[in-house]
Amino acid sequence: MCRFAFLGILLAIVLAQAIPKPEEDHKSTRVLDAELSKQEHFIHSQHNPEYDHEAFLGEDAKTFDQLSPEESTRRLGLIVDKIDKDKDGFVTQEELKDWIKYTQQRYIRDDVERQWKSHNPDDKDTLAWSEYRKIVYGFVDDKEAESLDKPDDENFSYAIMLKRDRRRWSVADKDGDDALTKEEFTAFLHPEETEHMRDVVVLETMEDIDKDTDGKISLSEYIGDMYKGGEEEEPEWVKNEKEQFSSYRDKDGDGFLNNEEVKNWIIPVDFDHAEAESRHLIFEADMDADQKLTKEEILEKYDIFVGSQATDFGEALARHDEF
Repeated sequence: MCRFAFLGILLAIVLAQAIPKPEEDHKSTRVLDAELSKQEHFIHSQHNPEYDHEAFLGEDAKTFDQLSPEESTRRLGLIVDKIDKDKDGFVTQEELKDWIKYTQQRYIRDDVERQWKSHNPDDKDTLAWSEYRKIVYGFVDDKEAESLDKPDDENFSYAIMLKRDRRRWSVADKDGDDALTKEEFTAFLHPEETEHMRDVVVLETMEDIDKDTDGKISLSEYIGDMYKGGEEEEPEWVKNEKEQFSSYRDKDGDGFLNNEEVKNWIIPVDFDHAEAESRHLIFEADMDADQKLTKEEILEKYDIFVGSQATDFGEALARHDEF
């Protein structure tokens, strides 16, 4: 099953600086992304290293766990050499940003190739919806999917995902032939990366959070998506989120988020994740405050870089063929 289609939207973002601005707050950004880990990326506004640990290990978790700190550090040093394009002995923010973008795009390319081969083993020019549906949802009958309207019905969640996948497929299918080229399939798997797919991301977010299905997101729904309660005293970050909602998210001040406000929230047009992450890494590791990093500074902060997008969440460290 396509894990992205089934799992839907995942909370994820990187820290832009030590104290993020409201529009860059990691708790307040919901983006469609790969399931990098079952761990929460942030816990009570604190970075959770276990998330990055599981995320960058992936299927090679056991292998990577067996690497010695010395070997891991050696491989990180080789990555630093690649990042330093002009070979001047320093990693600038721009070089770090370029590397992060490269690793992000490499992940998407690898994922698309893997899923394309899995769903289209004959490598035909296009993948028809009927073929994809049979592989992913073959056990759910079309009539059954239409009739399932109660959460306790068997296969209810699959029926919901089937409908959402069908809708997303139709938007990705730009020529309307009900079959996707590899480029269209990329848009289907990673709609957040394609301009004409972003309304689908917004719609899926609305469906996930708008529990009373009134077409807008209330403060309680907004908070409930991130915090389930249960603590005697409301955490400080929850109080901050309520302020975020009122002061920054709810542009028209009506107490709700409409579609456009949700779009501004989850897909901010002026926010560059790679730049934010590169700034964060410079901030954390730049011991002499010269706004660039030496290899020594990076290796000194080994734990930060292994757990960042700069090493593709550590995946590059486990790739023997790159060294």
